[in-house]
Amino acid sequence: MTRHDIVLDSWMRLSALTPLFEIGGKAKPLKAPKKEKKELDEDDIAYHEKLKADAKANKEMAEKAKGKGPLNAGQQGIKKSGKK
Repeated sequence: MTRHDIVLDSWMRLSALTPLFEIGGKAKPLKAPKKEKKELDEDDIAYHEKLKADAKANKEMAEKAKGKGPLNAGQQGIKKSGKK
C-alpha cells in the first residue's frame, strides 16, 4: 500500500463519519438570542453613573501621569564609574 493510498483511505473514513461542511473549515457560530432590555431603577442608574465617573477619573489620572518622567527621578540607583 502506497502513501497515497493510506491518505486516501483515511480521508474516506473521515468523510464517512463527518458531514461534508465540517471537513473544509470552521463551523459557523450560532447566533445568540437578543437580550431583553431590563428596566433600571434609581439604584442601578446611580451605580452606572458612579462606574462611568470612576472610569473617567482613572483615564484623567493616567493621562496626567503619562506626561511625567520616571518615578525614581531623584534616585539614580547604582552608578558605574568609567574605570575598569
